[in-house]
Amino acid sequence: QVQLVESGGGLVQAGGSLRLSCAASGRTFSRYAMGWFRQAPGKEREFVAAISWSGGITYYADSVKGRFTISRDNAKNTVYLQMNSLKPEDTAVYYCAPKLLGSSWYAPSSYDYWGQGTQVTISS
Repeated sequence: QVQLVESGGGLVQAGGSLRLSCAASGRTFSRYAMGWFRQAPGKEREFVAAISWSGGITYYADSVKGRFTISRDNAKNTVYLQMNSLKPEDTAVYYCAPKLLGSSWYAPSSYDYWGQGTQVTISS
């Protein structure tokens, strides 16, 4: 069992920055790749970024590449998402999850034990 708690969301103006955190407990966190996804109202959950267990490999959605950075601190059982140059279209609930189920880095079905999410709202 893995428990995840996301934090760091909020309301910021376009062009601003936020840093999301995802704190994990339970199973050995450092063994698993981790991903960030987001879901806007009326839309499906979409991939944002992912990171390998060591932190040496990262993946990004095209829509956030160059603006967002995923990182992790295995000693703290925490994964981060630094979000810069935020746009109104980044508004969504952001979720983290470990990649436990499948081989695709980009599919939500590859991930399990979702956290409760943290709301990010970007005003224009």
